[in-house]
Amino acid sequence: MKDWKVKNVQYMLGEEWTIVSAGGSTGEAYYAKSAQKRLFLKRNSSPFLAVLSAQGIVPKLVWTKRLENGDVITAQEWLDGKELNPEEMQHPMVANLLGKIHHSAELLDLLTRMGKKPMDPSFLFQNLKRLAVESNDVVVPVAIHQGLKFMENHLPILTGVKQVVCHCDLNHNNWLVSNCGQLYLIDWDNAQIGDAALDLGMLLNWYIPEQDWDNWLEMYGIQNHDNLYTRMHWYMIYDLISTYYTNQLSGKFVEATKDLKELYPLVERAKLYSKS
Repeated sequence: MKDWKVKNVQYMLGEEWTIVSAGGSTGEAYYAKSAQKRLFLKRNSSPFLAVLSAQGIVPKLVWTKRLENGDVITAQEWLDGKELNPEEMQHPMVANLLGKIHHSAELLDLLTRMGKKPMDPSFLFQNLKRLAVESNDVVVPVAIHQGLKFMENHLPILTGVKQVVCHCDLNHNNWLVSNCGQLYLIDWDNAQIGDAALDLGMLLNWYIPEQDWDNWLEMYGIQNHDNLYTRMHWYMIYDLISTYYTNQLSGKFVEATKDLKELYPLVERAKLYSKS
């Protein structure tokens, strides 16, 4: 039996369409297929999907329709292709596309006009300190203490930094390459305005060997300047400490212990970059 969400979409498109869930935790995405067309549908997707489509960052937006209940359905081309694997994240196309996104004044202007406010590093830091106080830890772990100290000491260099549109979830599963060789970055629901170091730190830390960072950044379109590597590590540390407390509060203690083991060498590496 189809759920009510699928029924609503089915009613809108017509009986000649076959509609199935595209999976995911939200249940908000669908694949739709007729004799002539194949579409990827999503409920209440990012309002600036049209601009992303126009710039070739996501698959082409075909149409947007509003349901009677107020939900908005977007339809994009359903392309034959595949997700990138971790090794493929080192391809120059990834650096080129992310550079295009971060350097897009149009994307930044639109997200600003939508009311999105820039991320505040001071707020992020204070939120982590609050989590440390509210946690189940009798004593704050040494790695957490050192990470928070590094973040506090380097907060000043995060002020006045050029703001860009950050995707904030650059997992390899969100990078799609079509059979024609076109690369796309999908799933923009978590997009923010912030320091490019937020996205860069996540991607380089996960996928790019440290000795290749300078070359990767050249393909991306910049050089290491304005304390970039230190700022990247600030956000890496923030992300890992945040993940630690999320796992701890969820009772995932094995994962939380793993986070702590990763945090100590990350902080030590951050200290080295901050001195260079």
